[in-house]
Amino acid sequence: MMAMQPTANEKQRAQAQMLQQANSAIQNERPIEAERLAREILKANSGHSEAIKILGYALLMQGKAEDAVAPLEKAARASHDPEIATQLAIALRQAGETDRALIWLKRAVKRTPPFAAAFHELGYLLHSLDRSEEAIEVLVQGMAVAPMMTEMPIQLGFVCYAMNDRANAGSAFARALSINPVHPEAIHGLATVLIEEGEFAQAAELFKRALSVNADDAPARIGLGNCLLELGQAEAAYACLRAASARSSDFYGKALRVALSSGHGRFWLRPSAAAKFLKGD
Repeated sequence: MMAMQPTANEKQRAQAQMLQQANSAIQNERPIEAERLAREILKANSGHSEAIKILGYALLMQGKAEDAVAPLEKAARASHDPEIATQLAIALRQAGETDRALIWLKRAVKRTPPFAAAFHELGYLLHSLDRSEEAIEVLVQGMAVAPMMTEMPIQLGFVCYAMNDRANAGSAFARALSINPVHPEAIHGLATVLIEEGEFAQAAELFKRALSVNADDAPARIGLGNCLLELGQAEAAYACLRAASARSSDFYGKALRVALSSGHGRFWLRPSAAAKFLKGD
């Protein structure tokens, strides 16, 4: 007796179930599973728009930007969804096609309702292309669209800092911290500005806040050590630098630079002596 073939309705239900599983895999950061499911759907229906989109997302999440461009562009052309256009632009940027990425992002930021991530990505891309004034304009628009999106003022802070505009950089990082008081990038950004302004006590408090959330934050421990040195608290400062330098050789080098560059730091004639001191030997 021959096995019965699945009906059209059964095939549709099976595809819908796979699509749901693929979306869940994307949401839970399982891109390999999402890619497999999307490809299974596309074997049966090569024009399935949602599966094409998921395939592009899954490839991008795996760092396969060049492979992600084609499915994402196909999905973006079939839709006016600014989220898909933004994901395509990210894939294009990562694949080195910045001109095309700009075209898609400029389309995305004009869509309604506005999609906040498109403003953030466009600001980031413009800044990377040394078009900082344009980046600032876009990020300010983005903050109006999404006033509670922490990443927007953080990116604005980085742009202003790169332009040596410490006042506006500090204001941007402070705004980010008003939204999320323990965001590590905002803490480090504002603390860096405060250090350059000579406000070591305030910067130290920020680094302490970062460490209260993540005791393994070695850059925050180095920053705190730097502040404590400038505040004349040498013993506590060197304890911070020793703890950070124990993490890896990269952090050892940064801790050593702080100890050497601080006006209240130390100087060693031999590298071995510096290593011995920072290791606490």
